[in-house]
Amino acid sequence: MNRAAFRRVWGIIYRHLALYRRSWPRVVELMYWPVLQMVVWGFVTSYLAGVQGNTASVAAGVLLGGVLLWEVALRSQMGFSLSFLEEIWSRNLGHVFVSPLRPRELVAALMGMSIIRVLVGVLPAMLLAWLLYSFGILTMGPVVVGFFAALLVMGWAVALGVTALILRYGAGAEALAWSILFGLTPFSAVFYPVAILPGWLQPVALALPSAHVFEGMRAALRDGTVETGHLLAAFALDAAWLALMGYVFLRQFESARVRGALLNIGE
Repeated sequence: MNRAAFRRVWGIIYRHLALYRRSWPRVVELMYWPVLQMVVWGFVTSYLAGVQGNTASVAAGVLLGGVLLWEVALRSQMGFSLSFLEEIWSRNLGHVFVSPLRPRELVAALMGMSIIRVLVGVLPAMLLAWLLYSFGILTMGPVVVGFFAALLVMGWAVALGVTALILRYGAGAEALAWSILFGLTPFSAVFYPVAILPGWLQPVALALPSAHVFEGMRAALRDGTVETGHLLAAFALDAAWLALMGYVFLRQFESARVRGALLNIGE
């Protein structure tokens, strides 16, 4: 990325950061759901550990780890999608593309905002899990960085698909920015292994990067082992998802540009 492109990307990121600098409720909202999820699941896991002893203590760690890592995917996808929607709601999308900004630079800026929103949302929940429930997800070792990265990229891929639908269908597709990744939760094996699913659903689950991440997470927490195969599969699927959704996004963006939809989308 050359210097001019970097400045354009930073300009979009700074435009969104300025919104948070002047509105503390927006900052609180970023932390609200991850912290709330951690509190609720923390109480559940504390109850399980107290009632059933050591075996449930291991299960409790798996549940808390699942909550924290799944929030990475959720915040990544929503951070990207909602930042794009901010441009639509403020009627700014057409103005943005009057400038020399290119579609890939907008995508890079939205990815940057996604990372910031993930850090602001998930880090307080991680701290709370350690302070209240003595659970440190970093005890899994360096592999946790790979888990975070794989889920972050998956969130971007799903968000690119969501923004493509918004470009195609306008306001009618906006609700997907909040709901689409929740629909993948049952197949992502967040709280249970893929083997629990019916046989015909297991291939569906294994086509999701998240399922491989959570299979690897359980092995790391339960046995202290690094499932390299699952981690590599997660990144390979991420690459495929990102390439496919990037292509769909660019096609829909070009179509919206030709139709003039960039100026009136959301109206």
